[in-house]
This record gives sequence, structure tokens and C-alpha cells, in this order.
Amino acid sequence: MTPASSDLLAELTGRTEDMVRDVLALCRIESPSDSLTAQHAVADLAEELGSVLFGRRPERIVEHGRPALLWAPEPGGVLLLGHLDTVWPTGTLAHWPVPQRTEHALSAPGVFDMKAGVVQGWYALHAIGAPRGCGMLLNTDEEIGSPDSRALIERAAAGSRAVLVLEPSADGALKTGRKGASRYQVAVTGRAAHAGLDPANGINALLELADQVRDIAALSAGEVTVVPTLARAGTTTNTIPAEALVHIDARFPTLRAQRAVDTRIRALIPYRSGASVRVSGGPDCPPMEPSQSAELFRLAQRAARTLGLAELTATTVGGASDGNTTAALGIPTLDGLGAVGACAHAEGEYALIAEMPRRAALVAELVTALLAASDQDP
Repeated sequence: MTPASSDLLAELTGRTEDMVRDVLALCRIESPSDSLTAQHAVADLAEELGSVLFGRRPERIVEHGRPALLWAPEPGGVLLLGHLDTVWPTGTLAHWPVPQRTEHALSAPGVFDMKAGVVQGWYALHAIGAPRGCGMLLNTDEEIGSPDSRALIERAAAGSRAVLVLEPSADGALKTGRKGASRYQVAVTGRAAHAGLDPANGINALLELADQVRDIAALSAGEVTVVPTLARAGTTTNTIPAEALVHIDARFPTLRAQRAVDTRIRALIPYRSGASVRVSGGPDCPPMEPSQSAELFRLAQRAARTLGLAELTATTVGGASDGNTTAALGIPTLDGLGAVGACAHAEGEYALIAEMPRRAALVAELVTALLAASDQDP
């Protein structure tokens, strides 16, 4: 039987020390995305901890040597989504103080993004009896765009009633929108010539690239950001550059804006006779638009009020997550249900201890409401 809301929050508050213990255990295993050895080590511990709380073992799925853990929900159920990899390289713990606990917070590499959220999800489901209608997928390559696990995410989420993403909150706010991302490489080919003896016979690819970069940057408008980032050109200091290349990071609040910029970038033409411009890359992930989270956010607000928690707020953020992938499938998706804290990807990253049982209770109450609504569907 699912406990009453007041009992649910009390039960999870009473498990705070257990959550702290498990979060710190996960954080003591360094798990940078680029180390398969590290990913298997953290997956081993996550499988052990999660199985105790779920009451069943996950399916361990390995793609290109990279592990993922799936506690599959029943068809039409709810999927919790998270990741075990971090941005912190192996060796970070050697110069970061041992994962710290202060009176109010836990500080460790990956604690906020997003090992605390993973643990909160386990305890949330345990508190409501680990219903078969709710499952969890944990991958190990989210921080690098989920290249190996994206297809798995799509398969695991297919047919779900909702996806709840255990990524960290944004100053406590849930993430009802995430910008989509596109990545391009714009390559320019010119013609080499001696910079001192015969510059007029060359076609300067660097100057051509500069003109292209100006036009590309001008595509930024409002919430749409189109940013030239990494560039290179030339071979020697006394040669007109025959080749130049720039990488572009573009972010969009809507699919319509993403498609419009894609059309513009692919239509680039050279300014200089004899030069050529080649565009590669394209949309990397679609945006998660607030309309796709609206109903779930209303349910979350209701759950928070039922639990006696502070009123929830919502925001749209620039970074993408695996929630973008599930939202693109047309599945209602709500993000930012994990840790409350700050300093993701930065020294001093932390998660607030007092918020851990509260956010776990919020997830538990939200899952309970979604499964109850599913039972009432004809």
C-alpha cells in the first residue's frame, strides 16, 4: 500500500542518512564519461545499491563497451531517467577534498550533476513499494551527448506515459524547457600562395572564414544563440592559408527556430571567387519545449502542495539532457527533479542535504499520481 503523503515525507526524511551514505559511496567512484573502466565500476555499485531499493536487479545493457542499467517499467508506465557519468577527469579526488559533508550540504565531483538525483530516485520508488509501473534507466554517456545510449533511451521510453528526469534543479526550479542544440563545422577552401612574394595569387581562406563567421554569428537573435567556438587556419606564417575551419555551437528554444537556422547555415556561399564553403554537422538534439512539460509540471505543483512543500517554480535552460530525446518522441517529459544545490561542473559542486528527502518525496508523490491516473484510463 502506498503511504499517505504526510507519512511519505516523514519516512523519507527518516532515511536522510541512508541517502547521504549512498550518495557519497557513488561519488567516491570517479566516473568520467571517457573511461569505460570507470563506468563499469560505478555501474557495479549502482546495480548493487539500486537492486536493494528496487527489490529487483536491473538489466545490464552494454553498447560499444559502455554499460547502462535498466529497471524496465510495465508498458504504459513511468520511466525515471538519469546518468552515472560526470565531467570530472580521473584523479579529481586527489586534489578535491575527500567527498565532504558539512552541516547542510554534500560536496563532491558529480554530487549535484547528478549522483544525488539518482539516489533520490531509488529512495522515492522504494518508499512507494517500487511499483512495477515505474522503472529507471541510468546511462553512462549523457555528459558527452549520449552517443551510445540514445537508441536505448528511445527504446526504454517508448510507450511510457511520462518520463521524469532526475537531473539537478536550477536554483530549485524544475526544468520545463531545454534548448535544442545543433553543431556545425564550416570549412573554407581557398588557394595557397607565398604571403610575401605572391599574395595576390592566393585566395585567403582565413579572410573568407572571417566573413562567414560574421554572418553566422549574426544568426543569433533573442533566445537563439549561434556561437562560433573553435577555429583553425593556415599551415605556416608566410603562406596564404588555403584552408580554414570553424566549429559552431547553436541553441534553440523551439524546433521551428532550429530548422530555420539550419536552412540559413546550409545556404552559405563564398564571398571570394574561387573559394568554396562546405558545411557539415547539423541538429544534434531537438528542444524540449515547455508545452511538452506543462501538464506534468501542474501535477508536480499539486504533489508539492499535498506534501506541504514550498511552491514549485519552473524555468527553461540552455543545456540539453536526455529529456530532450524523450520529449522528441512525443512523451510528456519533466526535468530537473533531482538535487537542489549549485555549481554543476565547477569546483565546489554541492547538493543540499535537507532537500534530498523532499525531492525524493516529490518524485514518489508524482509517480503515484501518474500511475493512479493510468489505472483510471479506459
